Amino acid sequence: MYTLVNKVQLIGRLGNAPEIKETKNGKKLAKFSIATDESYRDTKGEKVENTQWHRIVAWDRNAEIAEKFLKKGQQIAVDGRLITGSYEDKEGNRRYTVDINVNEFMMLGNKNRD
Repeated sequence: MYTLVNKVQLIGRLGNAPEIKETKNGKKLAKFSIATDESYRDTKGEKVENTQWHRIVAWDRNAEIAEKFLKKGQQIAVDGRLITGSYEDKEGNRRYTVDINVNEFMMLGNKNRD
């Protein structure tokens, strides 16, 4: 049951090409976002479409693979865990973030809609 603690699995499309950085100690980091879509009918029977954006962080070998192969619009499956954080904006307000730290990902198709 331990493997189910803090586990996230998503399938979505990249909103942008990965942003690649390297830390001071030489670790590679890739940041990108994916969109997940859902649609349903509301109480009036009208179709409602909803898109959620998810911030993704990949480290080391996953970051290298992301840098080399991932492109905007591409569909991928992500397995990871939630990482929460906070910071203070320019106006002094506390802002909270939720990122998905990648354990592994799989490329599912090209950037054209399947």
